[in-house]
Amino acid sequence: MNKQRKNVNNLLPFIPDGEFYFTKGVEAFQKQKFELSLRWLKKAIESDPKNPLYNCQLSIVYTEIGKYHAANQLLNNVLQTDDYNDCYYLLANNYAHLGLLNDSLKYAELYLDKEPDGDFSEEAYMLLEMVSFEMEEDDEDDWVFEEEDDLLKYQETLFYLIENEEWEKAMPLIEEMLVLFPDHLLVKHDYAQALFYTGNKQKAIALEQKTLEETDQTLHSTINLALFYFEMDEHEACQAKINELLNVYPLHTDQQIRLAVLFAKTGNYQAAYQRFRRINRSMARGHLSYFKWFSISAYKLEKIELAKNTWEEGCMKHRALNNHSAPWQES
Repeated sequence: MNKQRKNVNNLLPFIPDGEFYFTKGVEAFQKQKFELSLRWLKKAIESDPKNPLYNCQLSIVYTEIGKYHAANQLLNNVLQTDDYNDCYYLLANNYAHLGLLNDSLKYAELYLDKEPDGDFSEEAYMLLEMVSFEMEEDDEDDWVFEEEDDLLKYQETLFYLIENEEWEKAMPLIEEMLVLFPDHLLVKHDYAQALFYTGNKQKAIALEQKTLEETDQTLHSTINLALFYFEMDEHEACQAKINELLNVYPLHTDQQIRLAVLFAKTGNYQAAYQRFRRINRSMARGHLSYFKWFSISAYKLEKIELAKNTWEEGCMKHRALNNHSAPWQES
């Protein structure tokens, strides 16, 4: 017995470190188990927050699942404290996916300037060739390209702010976009939302009513007005707009999510649940609102397990969702 106790006392406890978590994260990524990879890599970063390799690998997983904004944010954070050259290629790759070809070209060239024989040099040369080929247009087309690139940059930032309901921060960005892109109708709908949620409710309603009169593209205006009327307890006006939307089935994922979220916010949980079920989840990964309101709708319909699983998945994909109250936590 004494010998056994001595052997037990000599055992060293296994304490996992960042390298252990990182290895597990890479293994999960190679098996295309991306959610598991995200968990392991986040634990690796918790152990060693400033390790550039851990952050870059996490950015690669985000890229793989289409969360380019989160990936770029990680890479830029690394470059603020560490001249880790792989970041430049990874940024170039992400910007190419986003269609921001000028930025992709810039970062690919920067990577090759710093690492002409680096681990990603072959990929960088191929990316340069592809991007250069795409940009071989006449001067007029180049001007249009640059304008589209600028619009995408603005939209990426604005989308993040709206999804997190940061309306005060969104307003100056939207006002700038209205000047730069006056013919882009979606910006006007975002402006109406920002007006409403920063206190200019009547102006927001008037803007959307005017848009309805002037254009055939009525979906976003109708969605906004239904939500505005609901928030102002104008139930008959809200229901009239809801009735107009019950038989509308948009093709684009963004519009599908907006409509499903509207139904959920206005208490039409069955309609919301049915719409959420129709949405391709892989296309909705970047939408915090999808996970939040799908979970709420499922919970209200007593589909508790689905609600909790959806909320948990949303929290893994969107850290900001952890700051919201889950539907079962509300009194």
